[in-house]
Amino acid sequence: MAQAVLDIDRISRRYGGSTALDELSVQVNGGELVGLVGGAGAGKTSAIRIAAGILPADSGTVRWHGRPLDEDSRARIGYLPAERGFYPRLRLVEHLVYLGELHGLSVNDAHRNAEIWLDRFGLRGRRMHQLRSLTANEQQLAQLAIALIAEPEVLLCDEPFTDLDPLGVDVLGTVLREKATAGTAVLFSSTDPDLAERICDRVCIIHNGRTVAVGSPAELRADDGDTVIVDAPDAPPGWARGLPGSRVRAVNGSRIVLDIDPNTDEQAILAVALSTGPVREFSRRRRSLAERFGVALGGRVGAERAGAGQEGQAW
Repeated sequence: MAQAVLDIDRISRRYGGSTALDELSVQVNGGELVGLVGGAGAGKTSAIRIAAGILPADSGTVRWHGRPLDEDSRARIGYLPAERGFYPRLRLVEHLVYLGELHGLSVNDAHRNAEIWLDRFGLRGRRMHQLRSLTANEQQLAQLAIALIAEPEVLLCDEPFTDLDPLGVDVLGTVLREKATAGTAVLFSSTDPDLAERICDRVCIIHNGRTVAVGSPAELRADDGDTVIVDAPDAPPGWARGLPGSRVRAVNGSRIVLDIDPNTDEQAILAVALSTGPVREFSRRRRSLAERFGVALGGRVGAERAGAGQEGQAW
């Protein structure tokens, strides 16, 4: 396998008595889009900041093309922070050009790239507006333009989809995919495993600063079983508990969501359900990464959501 452009190797970070990262490792190759996925407090922001060279690790190493990060390699990294770092009184185009020049672009190249990204993100009409006057959606897209203006070799985005409307989510996802296809190594953090599943080549799922699972979406779903949904209105409470090869994940009235093992015969489950009376719904589907993540953390999914009538999400 080719050497990773960005290699985050067993990094750890503590804040006082709290461990944010515990020997976390993830590699990103050129032309690859990787999602760092976890709930609040999982350590995503610390990992992205350390990878960008902004925050030191207590132990472990971040390498760029096999070498420890230095000033030159950090200049080849585009970074989109979770918190906005604008000069609020600057006009948008001025801000883009200024930061482009700080990254080593000539004035002409900075202006050219600024106009390209303003057009791409539908911000040309706002180019002379102060940053503080932009909507949250526009500010987030502007931040991505800032991260991209110097044509980085590595793009690090911390919660980039925050504050975006559905159109903005689509635009951002498309741009990240295009940058990876063009050869950029892209790593972004998110609390949304379903989003990562849709657009990523690989996903690194973390919890409490540790890696839970790493792989392509297909690999993470492989051999992990399916979900069966059954609605048996006359069945007695608890009728599905103890069915071989299955676990109850959520209950909402007569509707039950079961996680089943890969070799479980769903027809046997249907037969038990029919023995209690009519069955209004019976379906089988592949578990999503959100559901797989819940299983990896101990099967909390569904039990916490059953009263809300949801089939369960990872967190």
